[in-house]
Amino acid sequence: MMLTAKPLDVLTHIRHGFFTREGGVSKGIYASLNCGYGSDDDTENVRENRARVADKLSVEREKLLTVYQIHSPAVALVREAWTPDTAPQADAMVTATPGIALGILTADCAPVLLADQKAQVIGAAHAGWKGAVTGVLEATIEAMLGLGAERRNIVAAIGPCISQEAYEVGPEFHERFLSEDAANTRWFKPSENPGHFMFDLPGYAVARLESSGIGTVAALGHCTYQDEKRFFSFRRTTHRKEKDYGRQISALMLRP
Repeated sequence: MMLTAKPLDVLTHIRHGFFTREGGVSKGIYASLNCGYGSDDDTENVRENRARVADKLSVEREKLLTVYQIHSPAVALVREAWTPDTAPQADAMVTATPGIALGILTADCAPVLLADQKAQVIGAAHAGWKGAVTGVLEATIEAMLGLGAERRNIVAAIGPCISQEAYEVGPEFHERFLSEDAANTRWFKPSENPGHFMFDLPGYAVARLESSGIGTVAALGHCTYQDEKRFFSFRRTTHRKEKDYGRQISALMLRP
């Protein structure tokens, strides 16, 4: 049901988990731990699934928070809980408030959990290609620094996301990244289709984090597309022409 990252495991004041799709109550294409209110799944099932995640993290159920994700570099500062209906539009959150879990919903994009245990500051980011290239990871780190974190003390872990072997993109996508930085060519390799490429999202996210100068960066290395038993995948759903897809959640909190 839940995976963890070793660099975060050793932080005694942090609880975290990269949750799989297993262990919930949803049925059909949403089976079983779908945590996305934005899906067409039964709302009560999603609520129960999120409650199970909160219980696993030992956080009050109403304090497991997610934002309305828009593939942006926007970061929300969290001081108190909100409801799903009042969640801000953003793709990252930071807090120095114990007892609030920051949750990121994904189905191929990279969930990134960050913590500075010494300063007691945490962050969570939704890093799809658009958010990553426009700076959501750097914006999250800057917001953490604003709460008292120090770069050298920040630990970041990238959870399950689509791997390069499963992420084919077209020439416009490739050109967009090269227009940002010619060195980005290293994150692409030719696909079997002429003019198309395979993009390394987790590798790119790791590089962006490392270049920001933080202390530790780790990636779990699980592919959401290839591991259907454990993960939802937007791209897999698209290839199958299914009507919708579930979302897994990744979250962390400061222990109260």
